[in-house]
Amino acid sequence: MKLAYYPGCSLDSSGVEYGLSTHRTAEILGIELEELEDWNCCGATSGHNTNKMLSLALPARNLAIAEKTGLDILAPCAACYNRFRTTEHAVRHDLKLRNKIEEIIEMEYTASHETISIPDLLANKIGIEKIKAKVVSPLNGMKAACYYGCLLVRPIEHTGFDDAEDPQSMDQVVQALGAKAVEWPYKTECCGAALATSRPDVGTKMIYEVLLNAREAGAECIVTACPLCMMNLDMRQKAAEKAFKVKFDMPIYYITELLALACGDEPKTVGIEKHFVEAGKYLETVKVRAAEAKVAAEKAAQEAAAKAKDKANTAKEKAAKSSDGSAEPDPKKVAAFVTTLTKNPDKMAAKLVADPAQAGILVSILDEKKIGKLASLMARDMELAQKAAGAFVQAELKRQGECQD
Repeated sequence: MKLAYYPGCSLDSSGVEYGLSTHRTAEILGIELEELEDWNCCGATSGHNTNKMLSLALPARNLAIAEKTGLDILAPCAACYNRFRTTEHAVRHDLKLRNKIEEIIEMEYTASHETISIPDLLANKIGIEKIKAKVVSPLNGMKAACYYGCLLVRPIEHTGFDDAEDPQSMDQVVQALGAKAVEWPYKTECCGAALATSRPDVGTKMIYEVLLNAREAGAECIVTACPLCMMNLDMRQKAAEKAFKVKFDMPIYYITELLALACGDEPKTVGIEKHFVEAGKYLETVKVRAAEAKVAAEKAAQEAAAKAKDKANTAKEKAAKSSDGSAEPDPKKVAAFVTTLTKNPDKMAAKLVADPAQAGILVSILDEKKIGKLASLMARDMELAQKAAGAFVQAELKRQGECQD
């Protein structure tokens, strides 16, 4: 798979670890990324707060450059992705607006290709099974809250790759890596975005609420695909702790970091040491849990195999006993057959020996010992009893023959 690649303003600066891990994820999954030439800022929040046409023209220029390559475009940043998808939607549904945008950017742009987000790429374009096949160091024991934020899956008519209220794409990827994705109601709530700087009294509270809700849901870390969400939850976590007098120590990871780690990369390769909240120690904890889980799984498998073997041996022994007549039959059934053989020997002999003449011979030779033997076999297996009755008759015929000689 080959994609045009738009790093945006974050992936080589404040979100450098996202850039590192995105490239590693692409290499691991066999994706070729071709960075756009002469790309410009998408405008993000500032653009659409300033001027609508500017907010569309800035992304459109990048999209027009990508369109010339004939490739779909990967925009890892949630804000860039959202602005690109908004522009695509606008151009496809408004010809006059498209003409105006083309005039401004001095390029043709038809929105013939699509912008892809990291969660969409991983869960839908690559696929969960292919990701599972690449995992060599599963994150067993990790409890993660997948945080989509407010831009990746909304508005649904612009994004459309996942549910707008309860998205599952990152959850599926995290689970494919061996971790547990906790259920929590804040996965699409806003982290405060730029309010953390313009209105810290508002933004800090929003950060606190996301962290608190994740912890209350049982999460030990948060996974995101947005550089601004990462900045707020990671860099500004201590500010939220100070403001609300709590301690979270909640590691925050990019989904691409976790994928690269689960596929064998070392933490330093994807920039884990660049996080503000210490994130390496928790990964060591997860590694220990994963090793313990592996040992436990192997032990359970061995115990299950041993039980299965014992069960098979028991069944084999029972079958052997049944075939050689050594298994103990139900005493009540034996007593009933003894009574019947004693009171109605002719009738029972006919059931045991098909030939009438031989049945008569059987009746003539029945004694207490033979009746007991036949009754025991009949209580267990009629076919065995018939073989025994036949053997008694043949033995008697042989004896009679020897006597005549």
